[in-house]
Amino acid sequence: MTINWNSKVLKSVSDMMSEAKHLKINDNNIEEVSDWLAYEEFTFPKNNDRKIDPDNFIRTTMLINTLNFAFTDFDNSIKYEITRNGNKLSDSEAMFTQIHEAIDSGINLLDGEVQAGLTFQDLENIFKGNIEMPMLQERKDILNQVGQKLVNSYEGDWINFINSCPKKLYSNGEGLIEKLISEFPRFNDSSSYKGKDIHFYKLAQLAFWGIHGELSHSNYFNIEDINAMSAFADYIVPVALKVMKIVEYSEDLNEKINNGILIERDSEEEIEVRAASLFATAKLTEAVNLRRPANKTIIIPQLDYRLWKSYHATHHPHHLTYTIMY
Repeated sequence: MTINWNSKVLKSVSDMMSEAKHLKINDNNIEEVSDWLAYEEFTFPKNNDRKIDPDNFIRTTMLINTLNFAFTDFDNSIKYEITRNGNKLSDSEAMFTQIHEAIDSGINLLDGEVQAGLTFQDLENIFKGNIEMPMLQERKDILNQVGQKLVNSYEGDWINFINSCPKKLYSNGEGLIEKLISEFPRFNDSSSYKGKDIHFYKLAQLAFWGIHGELSHSNYFNIEDINAMSAFADYIVPVALKVMKIVEYSEDLNEKINNGILIERDSEEEIEVRAASLFATAKLTEAVNLRRPANKTIIIPQLDYRLWKSYHATHHPHHLTYTIMY
């Protein structure tokens, strides 16, 4: 499948990369990494082991991606973790588990009215880990706002929102991403860089990728323009690209990351780190596909998942930004 470089996200980040001054992309290392990465197995994330019905899977995925941000303490860089059956679960995997535990206990977190009425104490009870989950107040406020919008416009149900859109990410303003970011501002993940609008849409894309990856095999939910999707600009993929020496940071930026110094939201450094991860993963996907048979080509989110799965629990430092977007 050919990458759509003219998609809203990829076009905006690729147009700015020539102006980046805090990092650079090492094209030679993209080629070197793809020489071995091309022969690995690339899977789709599997989250539906519980055999819940497709509609509830969609509801749960939208809920999770409403909350899927900031799992590292901003003061001491300790990552949020829980232990279940002797296994440590970090960041979003921990949250995913605890959301299901809350639902199993009788809290109908999938209902917009319930989300709209949640308190800080409710979330404290649901999310108990090695540390207090970072930005818990922000999570409460977001859930209240999103829940109220669901109640007001979609009878409290994400399925009604999904059914109001074509199964495309972009479709003259009515696509899944377009409508999500316009009606639910918490998903409108964009920044301004030297007067240009840069679009990331991390959580919006990740939500629909999760649903597509799980349900497309049954044709219940199949995104028609999946090649318009980029990687998901977070904290983890930049670490993988740095370890692989595909993205190289300036000495100053490197020092900030290694010492846990906050990088401001919408600063040049933060925007460049995120943009470089999207640009580099797209280039790496192209290089990988050149080395694979036509019937085994991958799409960018599969590469993203391969990198995230390998590095999300790593002790390697990542940049820290106080934001609800990732």
